[in-house]
Amino acid sequence: MRAVIQRVLQASCTVEGQVTGKIDHGFLILLGIGVDDTPEDEEWLAKKIVNMRIFGDEEGLMNKSIRDVGGNILLISQFTLLAQTKKGNRPSFIRAARPEIAIPKYERMVSILETLLEKKIETGIFGADMKINLLNDGPVTIMMDTKNREEY
Repeated sequence: MRAVIQRVLQASCTVEGQVTGKIDHGFLILLGIGVDDTPEDEEWLAKKIVNMRIFGDEEGLMNKSIRDVGGNILLISQFTLLAQTKKGNRPSFIRAARPEIAIPKYERMVSILETLLEKKIETGIFGADMKINLLNDGPVTIMMDTKNREEY
């Protein structure tokens, strides 16, 4: 799994003119699900996300987690995060899981995050043409890859 985590003051997802998810203060997470992702990858990534200390404390230091600040999450599926660009100019998405595999993993990630945060996770619509609106906070953007845990 690959995730791009953006600290936001607000974010929303719109599909065909209808808002499907909207948050204030928290994380907009773009999530790419790979063909070889495991339940262990899901658990590891979810725990890292909710415990990552990238919100300011009373002294302005990044020392608080999303849980500490009562933040929210908007989780958006994005298969293009698994793009391979080594050869040629057209990205290959062969490492991205097909919907029949990716949708249950995406839904499990929503469930795990809801359990860890003890609140509802806002979402987009898997596979839809989504329009994402966000107001970055910082900006602070963190990238994580469950297959390269030591690099992040």
